[in-house]
Amino acid sequence: QVQLVESGGGLVQAGGSLRLSCAASGRTFSGYVMAWFRQAPGKEREFVAATDWSGRLLYADSVKGRFTISRDNAKNTVNLQMVSLKPEDTAVYYCAARRAPFGSTWSRDTGYEYWGQGTQVTVSS
Repeated sequence: QVQLVESGGGLVQAGGSLRLSCAASGRTFSGYVMAWFRQAPGKEREFVAATDWSGRLLYADSVKGRFTISRDNAKNTVNLQMVSLKPEDTAVYYCAARRAPFGSTWSRDTGYEYWGQGTQVTVSS
């Protein structure tokens, strides 16, 4: 059974940092794009960042320079280091995985095959 399990969410003050982790199990994800999406209350789910097995990266404009995505193919994990957090970063953060060549499809939540259950990130002002 394929599972993506996120951890590391919590409450932090504006300007603070958090590190999210996603542990994948049930298959090898070395050929998959691993991504982070987020969904704030009353808003649609939005793309945050993605990386493929070779290390290519894609970030949403809203997080460039503040968030860093990384993965360990051997451990089947993907991380999201978040610094300089803002209240508008408050959301449930989801890990997702899909097969796709590098491109704009990475930022579309449709097509992602596997999803985690999400972890809450709350940034207080």
